[in-house]
Amino acid sequence: MLDTTPLLGQYLTISRLLAGQLDFSSAIHAVAQEISHIIPHDHMDVCITTPDGLFHTAYESGFETDWGRRPPAPLDGSPIRSLLFGEVDMLLTDDACADPRFHFEGAFDGPILEAGLKSRLHVPLKVRGDIIGVFSCSSLQAGLYSAADVEKARAIADLLAPYFFALRAAEQAKRSAIVEAEARAREEGLRQGALKLTEALEAERQRIGMDLHDQTLADLTRLARRMEQLTRQPDVAGEALEPLFRGLQHCMQDLREIIETARPTVLQLFGFAQAVENHLDRSTRDSGLAIHWELIEDSPGAIDALDQPVATALFRIAQEAINNAIRHAHADRITVRLRRTSRALIIEVRDNGVGIPPAAKRSGAGIDNMRTRARLISARFEIMRNRDNRGSTVQVSLPLAAPETVA
Repeated sequence: MLDTTPLLGQYLTISRLLAGQLDFSSAIHAVAQEISHIIPHDHMDVCITTPDGLFHTAYESGFETDWGRRPPAPLDGSPIRSLLFGEVDMLLTDDACADPRFHFEGAFDGPILEAGLKSRLHVPLKVRGDIIGVFSCSSLQAGLYSAADVEKARAIADLLAPYFFALRAAEQAKRSAIVEAEARAREEGLRQGALKLTEALEAERQRIGMDLHDQTLADLTRLARRMEQLTRQPDVAGEALEPLFRGLQHCMQDLREIIETARPTVLQLFGFAQAVENHLDRSTRDSGLAIHWELIEDSPGAIDALDQPVATALFRIAQEAINNAIRHAHADRITVRLRRTSRALIIEVRDNGVGIPPAAKRSGAGIDNMRTRARLISARFEIMRNRDNRGSTVQVSLPLAAPETVA
């Protein structure tokens, strides 16, 4: 009768050696010597399948072959595919170099022949009845292994399987985390790049506004004054010049509006709330319509503490929302509310106009511009019909960093 006491001690040693190993290769090398006392071998490997069961990777001990050097390979090219597919419950051979089970069209059997592997035994690694890989021992000596060695290999495989299953799950989770982190990094890189581009465009926009004010508008003003003087001279047809003079004044007014839009000096000098109030007052007055507006400031200057590009982006969104309410919604009441919660800064532009058809929520240059600006500063943009079905509300929520706690 076979004394199993020494084997039990060796199996316990294998379990102890596995503890604390964080990857497949280190786990294989940690237990290889102890396994050699149970099953003598010149080469040992464990191949682990991917969770989808389409590929496998070999981890080797003893000496390295091309099995361990190549990346995850398809199962159908493995010399032991019949075991990986569950078609057999073990493989045992006295001479793998000559055994046709290991050599078939498309088989990656080069390492068997190059290393001269003779005796080989293979048993599956199973977890809850599913094959997650194969445990293999090989020798350069022919006819070394017997059915008794297969039973020992099964016992070892039962020890290895749950540990390697956990390693595979951890590795898969790590890869998923890396892929997700890389995707977030790429998205953040694109966002930061777009934000810097927006900053550069904003700076150029302001430079153009100043140039228009200092040069073009000044030239037009002088020209308007000269034309006005000509209309007063008796030898000049004032009636012919009068339409030109009025047209020039309209052009100058339009140019002033462009300059004011391109150069948000009120925002820079007096802060966000004052800039919004100024835009509300000027835009409603210039519209020639009877529009009542209200600004509710419940954020006590919090927006002014933000970085200038972020504050400018929020102002541009509010500016566009107000313009849309005046030009397209035909509203006679506009309310802008600035508020701060423990988690976010929120800007709401509410009107009582015609509202927004559902299809318009996803299109339109003005809406797309607001949505893009919000995305660039990692803010949430929403546009919705009011509950009473009168008008709509544009809402932008900028998340705030959680305050640090003092230990």
